Amino acid sequence: MANHVYKIIQVAGSSPLSLEDAIQNAIAKASETLHNLDWFEVKETRGQIVNAKVAHYQVVMNIGFRLDE
Repeated sequence: MANHVYKIIQVAGSSPLSLEDAIQNAIAKASETLHNLDWFEVKETRGQIVNAKVAHYQVVMNIGFRLDE
């Protein structure tokens, strides 16, 4: 079994649709320049209210990725 070392970055994802979509957007964007993405942890959630309705969702999250062997 290999020992893995991880780097952790913090990103913020957003979406007008849902928290889940905000998470997916952040992971998709991070995967464009990083590889070996293994896990995420949502640290903060927030949103924008317009006319008494949720207009936008935002998540701040840590993403862990394995460093190359």
